Amino acid sequence: MKTELKLGDWRAYIDTLGEVDAMITDPPYGSRTHEGDIAAAVQQQSATGQTVRRAIDYNAFTADDAAHLINTMAPRVKGWMVVMTSHDLIPAYEKAMSNADRYVFAPLAYVRKIPRLLGDGPASWMDYIIVSRPRSIDYSRWRCLPGAYIEERGMKERKPIVGGKPLWLMRALVRDYTNEGDTVIDPFAGGATTLLAARELGRHSIGFEIDEAHYNIARDRIDAPAQADLWH
Repeated sequence: MKTELKLGDWRAYIDTLGEVDAMITDPPYGSRTHEGDIAAAVQQQSATGQTVRRAIDYNAFTADDAAHLINTMAPRVKGWMVVMTSHDLIPAYEKAMSNADRYVFAPLAYVRKIPRLLGDGPASWMDYIIVSRPRSIDYSRWRCLPGAYIEERGMKERKPIVGGKPLWLMRALVRDYTNEGDTVIDPFAGGATTLLAARELGRHSIGFEIDEAHYNIARDRIDAPAQADLWH
């Protein structure tokens, strides 16, 4: 399986991209999520005197950013678009996908085993997954899929970067929204978890990562033996 990772902004490569079968990606979330994560890191540092958690260190996404991603990629993705996000950006993704003449499903939940504990209201247990498909007969006959992805207690897995998604989740999404031999694109590759999942499941993949430090982590993971990312 061909696994391709490029350093730089995905938009710089857009004119070189051909058609792909699916996009599965985890872009930056909205400003409320970023502000809350940064506040949590500061709160824990203040309470313990140590840096217990590292705050998100990249820019939040706006509604315009979400729309631009979908508008640019939709003509190049012949199958499913799968995007993880925070609740405040759901309307932007749904609107952009619908405007691209795609059938948009109700948001799916990714439920973590450990919630974000901050503030004076309900704790946040979930991230959201927005999925859409072309309005075609072939894709309307796709197999029945889960409505949520729930992390079980006892799962332990290295996450190479802050905000990164676990390998089990990306395996499940690649399994559910692509077929063997398909090509998957991830414009926000991060630690290359989507690319690793695709390779394990017999899919080709191409990813882009703008941050050089994250790119180097991703490159090392791609080049490492497969067992390096097993549960431990």
